[in-house]
Amino acid sequence: MARVTELSVNGGRRRIDADPDRTLLSVLRDDLDLTGTKYGCGEGQCAACTVLVDGVATKSCLTKVGAVAGKRIVTIEGLAPEGKLHPVQQAFLDADAMQCGYCTPGMILGAVALLGRTPNPTEAEIVTGMNGHICRCGTYPRVVRAIHAAAGKGGRA
Repeated sequence: MARVTELSVNGGRRRIDADPDRTLLSVLRDDLDLTGTKYGCGEGQCAACTVLVDGVATKSCLTKVGAVAGKRIVTIEGLAPEGKLHPVQQAFLDADAMQCGYCTPGMILGAVALLGRTPNPTEAEIVTGMNGHICRCGTYPRVVRAIHAAAGKGGRA
């Protein structure tokens, strides 16, 4: 069976030796030690595992690592590579759009993808665009405020 040997993750090339049928989530967390990407339900229903693949919000628990070879992968760690928070990260902090924080990395990456598609979304577009991102703490109104704020500050990928 062919092995994936190189991935483009957070702006750099990463060598791995993994079965192409493994999930991207397991490779990111277990092989590359990028633990900001969270395991939630393992079934693609909660979006805690969301990463960007070529700018598209992607549920890494359902994505085979072999399917993303040669594509640009961005995890939450890749949004602030030089220590300066991405506008969406800053907006989430400013709006206090997190409580326990478990869903936050996936929500932030989902918001970045949304703003990449729709730079100035309405509230309805934000709600629709973030559909499927589950927050057990119920911070949805603050998430909407954060995305509105980030839109005004160029929160796209």
